[in-house]
Parts: sequence; structure tokens; C-alpha cells
Amino acid sequence: MKFLANENFPLTSVRLLREAGYAVVSISEDMAGVKDSVVLSHAVSEKMIVLTFDRDYGDLIYKLRLPVPLGVVYFRSDPVSPREPYERVLDLFQIEGLSLEGKFTVVDRQRVRQRPLP
Repeated sequence: MKFLANENFPLTSVRLLREAGYAVVSISEDMAGVKDSVVLSHAVSEKMIVLTFDRDYGDLIYKLRLPVPLGVVYFRSDPVSPREPYERVLDLFQIEGLSLEGKFTVVDRQRVRQRPLP
């Protein structure tokens, strides 16, 4: 499973995910300033799951019908620390039966919701 961390995803969490053995590409490091449509196209071509705090991805995928990545994990709450998103991603892997592929996953502090990607 490969992840594409959007520009607003903390680099501390990117580094921690990498140290934990996950393949993570960071927009901040590699393509800073690109439009969300470019992020989606890159995620599609590389078969990656997008990690983001940007709520626009739902509109881009469901309303504007832009390219659909392998998955999207949208964090609704601003992180209390740069490490928190890393911890939340690890928490997702502990949920029995949860798959990030083919899903738009919404994560907040109280719950996790999923919707199938088109």
C-alpha cells in the first residue's frame, strides 16, 4: 500500500509512517504548490491512497468527476500535534475489516466513516 500525503499533511507524520515501513510520497517535498487535480492524477497513475486534511477532495471526486485514486483518507479535524495524523493512520489499521482501497474514508476524533469511491 502506497500513500500520497497532501501538502497539508504534516511532514513529521510522513517521516514516522516511513520509519514504520510505509511507502509515502509527500507533495510538500516533491511537488509543492501543485493543484489538487494534479495530486489526484499522480495518485491515480501511481496507485496511491491520498492522505489529506483538504475537504475539497470529496467535491473533486464525486461532483466534478476528476480521476479517482485508489483511496482517500480525509482527516476532518486539525491535528493537535504533527504526530497525531501518523497515530490516526495506525489506528485505522487496527479496525477489523476496514479497507482503505476503493473508499473515501473520513476520520475524525470520534469515528471513522467510509463511502465507496465511484
